[in-house]
Amino acid sequence: MKGDRVFQNVEWHDRGASSPGASLLALVGFLGLCLLVGAAAGELTAGTVRLWYNALARPPGTPPGWVLAPVWGVLYLMIGTAAWLVWRRVGNASPLRLWGWQLLLNALWTPAFFGLRQPALALAVILTLLVLVVLTARAFARVERRAALLMLPYAAWVAYATYLNLGFWWLNRA
Repeated sequence: MKGDRVFQNVEWHDRGASSPGASLLALVGFLGLCLLVGAAAGELTAGTVRLWYNALARPPGTPPGWVLAPVWGVLYLMIGTAAWLVWRRVGNASPLRLWGWQLLLNALWTPAFFGLRQPALALAVILTLLVLVVLTARAFARVERRAALLMLPYAAWVAYATYLNLGFWWLNRA
């Protein structure tokens, strides 16, 4: 029956999601969401850095504070672009749900570490985040290779941040 086959061979980009306006709006949305997570983290961190963080013993290799905002800014642009590239290919499929979960954990790490001043709790969050970032990059690789490549610097940075979190916890446990 002809009616049974209406959507059988329709690709995602053929459903109208790739119109220039929709695509640009989606890109702005993905980038904006990532930058919003970063801005919220920056706001939460600002007061705590001066009072609490600066008093902590630091693990070797801790970067100067001025490095963090530009690095995270670039990473947020990369992971937002990666999500957009995948969205253009498959829409709101499971790779993007994984991406959403990792972004949520990314957003939760700052309140755990700086807001609650709990490096042990933050370590549990960031270890889970690292696993989700790797799984997301792997899922993205199956859909859009460029998206997976955009996730790799983020995975490396989160691995480095995991080392730092572990170091802060270890050196400052009391």
